[in-house]
Amino acid sequence: MKPEINTDSMSTTAALLPKSHPPENEVSRVSSISGAVFNVSTSMVGAGIMSIPATLKVLGIIPGFVVILIMAFLVEVTVEFLLRYTNYSGEANTYGGVMAESFGKVGAVALQICIMISNLGALIIYLIIIGDVLSGDQSDGVLHSGILQECFGFHWWNSRAYSVLFIVMFVMLPLLLLPRVESLGHASAVSILLAVVFVVIISGMAVYALIEGETRELKLVPDFSDGFSFFNLFTTVPVMATALSCHVTIHPVRAELENQSDMRSAVRISLALSVAIYIAVGFVGYLLFGDSIMADMLVNFDQASNSPGGLMVNAVVRLSYALHLMLVFPVIFYSLRANMDEMIFPRKSILANDTTKFVSITCVLLAFIYFIAIAIPNIWYFFQFMGSTTVACIAFVFPGAIVLRDVHGISTRTDRTMAIIVVILAAVTSIIAISTNLYSSFGNSS
Repeated sequence: MKPEINTDSMSTTAALLPKSHPPENEVSRVSSISGAVFNVSTSMVGAGIMSIPATLKVLGIIPGFVVILIMAFLVEVTVEFLLRYTNYSGEANTYGGVMAESFGKVGAVALQICIMISNLGALIIYLIIIGDVLSGDQSDGVLHSGILQECFGFHWWNSRAYSVLFIVMFVMLPLLLLPRVESLGHASAVSILLAVVFVVIISGMAVYALIEGETRELKLVPDFSDGFSFFNLFTTVPVMATALSCHVTIHPVRAELENQSDMRSAVRISLALSVAIYIAVGFVGYLLFGDSIMADMLVNFDQASNSPGGLMVNAVVRLSYALHLMLVFPVIFYSLRANMDEMIFPRKSILANDTTKFVSITCVLLAFIYFIAIAIPNIWYFFQFMGSTTVACIAFVFPGAIVLRDVHGISTRTDRTMAIIVVILAAVTSIIAISTNLYSSFGNSS
C-alpha cells in the first residue's frame, strides 16, 4: 500500500466533491486494518498535540481527561454516521458524495469550503509554531527565546518575520512547486519519524524530572480564583475537537481496505491510540511546566525554562517537531491548492499542466498564509476559531444533519436522538467559546 500521509485532522489529500473521486470499484484495495489504523491515527495526531497541555491548565487534570474521552466518543459516533450512509445507494463513496446525496451540490460545496478553511488554518498554525521554535514568543510579559536567539543573540535578521520568511522562500516554496504530491512520499515518512522522536524525548524528560523531583504542581480541577470564569472552560472544547477530528480522512482510507467493514474497528483503534497519546503528552507537558505552559508547548523548551535535559535536548525537541511540520506543510498545501483551483476555475485546464496558474495560486496562497501567521502569532486563537466553526461543522454538525435528513430512511430513534444531541452540543459550545473569547478580547483592550 502507498499510505496517504495526513498528519493533521484538518487536512485531506483526496478530492472532496464526488465528481472528482474515482468509483470505489476502480480503487486498488490493498490496505490492511493495520494500514488503516496508521493512516487515521496520523491524521489525528498533528499540531493539536502542542495545545493539549494548555487545555489541561485551564480544565485541570481530571476534567481535562474526561473531556478528551467525551470528544473521542462523539467523534466515533459521527464517523459511524458517515460510514453508515456511505455507498448505501451505490454512488456516494466520499464525504462530499454523502453530503451531495443528502443536501445536493450546496451540501458538497459547503463541505469543501469548510475543509479549505480548515486546511488554511492548519497551515497558518504550522508557520506560527515554526516561528515560535526559531524566534521565540512573548506572552504575558514573559519572553521565551527561540533557537536562533539562543545561538546568535537578538538581531533583526532572526526576528520572527525574517526567520519565517526564509523558511517560506527557501524550504516551503521549492517543495510546493513540485507538480505532484507523490514526490513528497519520502519527506512524509521522515516527518512521522520526527514526530515519534519528539514524543519519546519529552516522555524521557518527564521520567527524569520525576526522579529528580523537578516536576510542577498540578491542578486536578479548575481554579476559579483570580476572576477565572466558568465559561472559559468552553474555550478548550474547540481545541480538542480540532485535535481529534479525522472525518475527511475516513473515505480515502476506507476505499483502500481489502475488507471495508473493518473501517469501524480501525477508527476505534485509532481513537484509542490518539487519546492515549494526547493524554500522555498533555500530562507530560503540564507536569514539566505547570501553569507556565504556553498555548504552543514548544515555546516552553527555551533556555529560561529550566526543563530537564539541558539546552541540547531542548533544541532537539523543538527542531524535531518544527522539521516535522515543515515536511507536512506541503502535503496539506497540495490539497488546499487543488480544491481552491477546482472551485475558482472549474472548467479550466488541469492545474499541474498550467504553469502560470499553478505558480500564481501557489504564491498568492503562500503569501497570505505567511502574513496572517506573522500578524497573529498565537495558535490558540486559530484552534478555537476552527474548532468553533469549520471543524465543528465537518466533525459534528454535518454528520448529525445527514442522519436527521435521512434520505434512505435507515436512521433509528436512537440515531436521531444522538444526532440532535451532537448538533446542539457543537452549536452551544461553539457559541459560548466564541462569545467568551470576544468578551475577553474586548475586555482586555478596554
